[in-house]
Amino acid sequence: MKNYFSSNFKLGVLGGGQLGKMLLTETQKLDIYTSILDKSEDAPCAQICNEFHLGDLLDYDTVYNFGKTVDLLTIEIENVNIDALDQLQKEGLPIYPKPENLRVIQNKAQQKKFYKDHNIPTADFTHFAYLEELKHSYENGLVEFPFVWKSARFGYDGNGVKVVKNYADLEGLPEGECIAEKLVPFKNELAVIVARNQKGEIKTYPVVEMEFHPEANQVEYVICPARIDDAVAKKAREVALKVADEFGFIGLLAVEMFQTQEDEILVNEAAPRTHNSGHYTIEASYTSQFEQHVRSILNLPLGNTDSKVAGIMVNLVGAEGHTGDVIYENMENILEIEGVTPHIYGKKHTKPFRKMGHVTIVNEDINKARALAQQVKETVKVISK
Repeated sequence: MKNYFSSNFKLGVLGGGQLGKMLLTETQKLDIYTSILDKSEDAPCAQICNEFHLGDLLDYDTVYNFGKTVDLLTIEIENVNIDALDQLQKEGLPIYPKPENLRVIQNKAQQKKFYKDHNIPTADFTHFAYLEELKHSYENGLVEFPFVWKSARFGYDGNGVKVVKNYADLEGLPEGECIAEKLVPFKNELAVIVARNQKGEIKTYPVVEMEFHPEANQVEYVICPARIDDAVAKKAREVALKVADEFGFIGLLAVEMFQTQEDEILVNEAAPRTHNSGHYTIEASYTSQFEQHVRSILNLPLGNTDSKVAGIMVNLVGAEGHTGDVIYENMENILEIEGVTPHIYGKKHTKPFRKMGHVTIVNEDINKARALAQQVKETVKVISK
């Protein structure tokens, strides 16, 4: 086995945000030398990695030149220059997840086509090269309201997704490539994280349930285990495994799904990296998703994905009406609650609904944990000076 620990081996990471910061906790435990590329000198990783490079993740030369300085390359964000990764891979650099997987996943239209082509259950959709084409389709009776509009590229945390109920809702949307997806009346939004290494060893984490903020369309609570029937949980894990298998995926893959009223499972979308739905694993699981990411890309044995205890994650997002230097109000009040662990991402500047941190609540009783999560959400406030 290659010597990754206390050695000259250099792990490159594209992206230096909060996911990278939490990944660095694990590389530091194993004394793996880590080099980060990010466009912001204030990135959460900037002060704590072994080596920091400032640059645009979508610029070919920047990504290519960074790749030439490392021994293995991974990501913490999928919006990166894939052409540069293709070239680096051709030249022999190991890159996980694989560039061909990233190319499909970073475009929601391509991702949805992949599911259809590989018989993975997903909501029906129509693909449009630009918004005007979608408007013409509605005018010609080819698309019916309501539907879910999704931008094909660069959506995150609820941006790039909108439920369109009438023609007026189409006004002001970005002009570019998009999909119109059938609105699924679902019981629950679920997620399953799958880890797979080069040897083909594959493991899934337990199914989690996600509760969303009604206005921001971003995850507010992640609940593990999901409060669903065992048969539905089994089906969700099987579907997630099929997605990873069809991609031939190496690394960590988060698969978001809908549980329909008839208890069918439909894949919503996948993220080829550590994910918001797995943050609870740091406190609640035997192996955190971040440690598992390191294990999977380095082809090490995968860790135990079982939970030690029920866990709930609450996202800490910037309060509405607050933009500026951040203040975390009432933090000491939540630290008094047993089983509560805050994670602050290191972003100095807050704005409405920006993800600034998260809090994990662990408890033997999932319902008690959920009640404490509500208390945390109502207590701590992310405001500006």
